[in-house]
Amino acid sequence: MTQTLVKNRTAQSADQPTLLEVRNLTKRYGEVRAVANVSLEVKQGELVSFLGPSGSGKTTTLNMIAGFDEPTEGDILIGGKAIQGVSPHKRDIGMVFQRYTLFPHLTVFENVAFPLTVRGVGKAEIAERVRAALKLIRLESYDERRPSQLSGGQQQRVALARAFIYEPKLLLMDEPLGALDKKLREEIQIEIRRIHERLGVTIVYVTHDQEEALRLSDRIAVFNHGRIVQVGTGIELYEHPANAFVASFVGNSNFLSGRIVESQSGTSKVQLAGGDTIVAPARPELGVGSAISLMFRPERAILRRAGEAQAHENRIPGRLLESVYLGESVSHTLMTADGVEISIKQSSGGEHGLGLGFTGDAEVCWRRDQTHLFPADAN
Repeated sequence: MTQTLVKNRTAQSADQPTLLEVRNLTKRYGEVRAVANVSLEVKQGELVSFLGPSGSGKTTTLNMIAGFDEPTEGDILIGGKAIQGVSPHKRDIGMVFQRYTLFPHLTVFENVAFPLTVRGVGKAEIAERVRAALKLIRLESYDERRPSQLSGGQQQRVALARAFIYEPKLLLMDEPLGALDKKLREEIQIEIRRIHERLGVTIVYVTHDQEEALRLSDRIAVFNHGRIVQVGTGIELYEHPANAFVASFVGNSNFLSGRIVESQSGTSKVQLAGGDTIVAPARPELGVGSAISLMFRPERAILRRAGEAQAHENRIPGRLLESVYLGESVSHTLMTADGVEISIKQSSGGEHGLGLGFTGDAEVCWRRDQTHLFPADAN
């Protein structure tokens, strides 16, 4: 086994060299721009996820990096070298797809060994590296089985081992867990993160599942309408979304319409469509009179009886419609006087505002500094 397969992943930092650079990448299909001016740098050893809905451009961008699609405009560099026109098999890139693409007539050992075999690696070294790879994915006793004798999760782990065994500079993963059930997806997510930390391989990972992106990624690039609308850590995207789309796609959110009626000393007062007044941190581009979309997170909200809101809290009165016990949490739905439904998510343990059995009039309250303002009808 080579040194790469035994080293621990080093801590990522801003001074790590850039491995992958995408500059102003654009892809047109006739009049349709599937990808529009995408630029991104991925540091060596990072796991960066492309997150977005179907049709947002994330897989098209991945395919251009892999060489399966040629960009209409822009540049792609790996290790500082432009790779346009270079055949996919010469780009030193590993790929893992949603479909496992294992060879059904080969054993697990032979499937994992395949990239080394076609590169002319000696039999003794192949045996050593395959044993190490199977041990890493915890399938060392499955070497003589064929893919049909494995579960879906085991097949995906074999596909992972086959992708990283020849030590590519970059590993691209396109919705690799999309066909698995939730419990199995979470198990393989842990495997991917463990392998990434152990090997230090650079990974670009495409997903539409925001929880998966948060669980796996060092950084996340959020795609919408063929563009990257924000790049950051999970915490940065969740706590400081750049726009309403990011706020809605990364985590759950409550959105209310209103207009700014006063702005001073770093705070804005917003009059909601239903007449309630809310205080929020000001945004320089949103002045008095601006139509806005106001957002706060369900898990940052709390139910209180009328008149019990604290001085640092915003409040909206309403009527509690339902409370649903979900095991680790309780989901509440409050209807405001103007017919807007607001979600509140609270821990099911301990005392958090009103009890599970409460019905009737209540207030949803949340801290003023956890209120986000965005331009109305803008992403």
